[in-house]
Amino acid sequence: MLFEVWAPHAQQVEILIDDRTRHSLGPDPARAGWWRAEVPAEQGTRYAYLLDGGPPLPDPRSRRQPEGPDGASAVVGHDTFDWTVPWPGRALPGAVVYELHVGTFTPEGTFDAAIERLPHLARLGITHIELMPVCPFPGTNGWGYEGVSLWAVHEPYGGPEGMKRFVDAAHKQCLGVVLDVVHNHLGPSGNHLPPFGPYFTDRHHTPWGDAVNLDAPGSDEVRDFLIGSALSWLRDYRLDGLRLDAVHALVDTRALHFLEELSTAVDGLSAALGRPLFLIAESDLNDPRTTAPRQAGGLGLHAQWSDDFHHALHAAVTGEAQGYYADFAAAGPAAVAKTLTGGFFHDGSWSSFRGRHHGRPLDRAAAPAHRLLGYAQTHDQIGNRATGDRLTPDQLTVAAALVLTSPFTPMLFMGEEWGAGTPWQFFTDHDDPELGAAITRGRRREFAGHGWAEEDVPDPQDHATRDRSCLDWAEPDRPGHRELLEWYRGLIALRRSEPALTDPQLDTVVATAGGRTLRLARGPFRTVVNFSDAPARVPLDVPCEVVLARPSCKVLPGPDAAVQLPPRGAAVLRARVTVNG
Repeated sequence: MLFEVWAPHAQQVEILIDDRTRHSLGPDPARAGWWRAEVPAEQGTRYAYLLDGGPPLPDPRSRRQPEGPDGASAVVGHDTFDWTVPWPGRALPGAVVYELHVGTFTPEGTFDAAIERLPHLARLGITHIELMPVCPFPGTNGWGYEGVSLWAVHEPYGGPEGMKRFVDAAHKQCLGVVLDVVHNHLGPSGNHLPPFGPYFTDRHHTPWGDAVNLDAPGSDEVRDFLIGSALSWLRDYRLDGLRLDAVHALVDTRALHFLEELSTAVDGLSAALGRPLFLIAESDLNDPRTTAPRQAGGLGLHAQWSDDFHHALHAAVTGEAQGYYADFAAAGPAAVAKTLTGGFFHDGSWSSFRGRHHGRPLDRAAAPAHRLLGYAQTHDQIGNRATGDRLTPDQLTVAAALVLTSPFTPMLFMGEEWGAGTPWQFFTDHDDPELGAAITRGRRREFAGHGWAEEDVPDPQDHATRDRSCLDWAEPDRPGHRELLEWYRGLIALRRSEPALTDPQLDTVVATAGGRTLRLARGPFRTVVNFSDAPARVPLDVPCEVVLARPSCKVLPGPDAAVQLPPRGAAVLRARVTVNG
């Protein structure tokens, strides 16, 4: 078997097989800095590299880490898995996405346990599952954003075979799978890349320390490392797309930006495989160039999360006005209306949170609305609250009506569809006691500055914090939760059956805010919501009949047609067709 590794500064490279035999690698004459050797090995063989007589190190491109990030790597032959579904792929336009964390989706926290719950997702009506990061990280439990082996799968979840079983089972339910990947940093422990080469640079700094090297000497190989990892997920695990974490933290001064190079490579793989593939960015920039086609001077990513829509909606349903919610709360429902029709709230406007102007307008006529993902909750927006509290069922009633009839690609966070009463908190599982204690102190001090007592902020290192964050699968059948679940199912079914609700033309969307209410017009449909705790009357521009409502509402006919909504009420109506003569 051929083993290859990039180690440009090494004078000697060896490979240790099954902790017993050593073999020397020789320089690759065709690629500077690369070493290679043919060594006897098979599926499951453990191996590690030794640089200049140093300690055994896992392969930077390891496909499996059976003993965790610090252990030996293992050989994985991706062509040995018995796929049972000939998957044609599933494109993003028209999708309904469901964000899922493998470690808390079920109490068992494994791919195999998650497979048992896939029929629930199929009945819900979603089209794609977006997995939070699955790369290996220290310990058993964590969010996954501290992964350190970017080509491998966290062993406690089920490793590479477990993930493939999950993807294959999802395809049997006609569900696509998207994976959240992190290219902007690696975790604080278990990162063995630096001895191999300049994977990081002190030219730029990020919230996590030195930046990933995208533009300094050696960056060609680092970019190839990241792009190769991305293509491997899409090709070898038959995924439909990737979500790219915090792309604004990818510092790249080269003329050809890393993200443009990545999107070009993914589009090329899509053509080669004959199935659609897509990239979804998390970006704080409100820059239309993120998702603009490369031919138009953009980066060519296929979509991005829309935090502005979330912030406007959250402020409207909760009344919260702290931190980055301030500008959205000040504008009230008008902020929701602006994002529904323009995509961004901050489109060059003043951002009080940033203390500067922020963003740039989208071209409403040219930018398909499905390039923005709209949501009421995400792992970030729940888990980065002090106690991981979620929106209530009443709040979700209103929020879901707008998310699922919006022009954007809707996304739900796991358990949202029934108003899960379980929190989703920040948890880690670091083996290093000093690092674990520092994370606990830092987390509690962060919220102590915002009025929280330190003892009221859950300890991330306490296993009970993770356990509290697991979904309770008895809840969907309980009163209150069951009815909300039916509301979500009804809204998703309506969206998927009515072309007007997946129309990508942003410039045809009309949203009208008044007091604590909002009316959204999309083709013949009118979504009306009442954010307040008092009954409200919402004027109608055309005669309508109710399609869905929660709780029940009353349509007032006549020249001043309106809908009478109860507190925290929402309804979707259809314009009546009148026949003359």
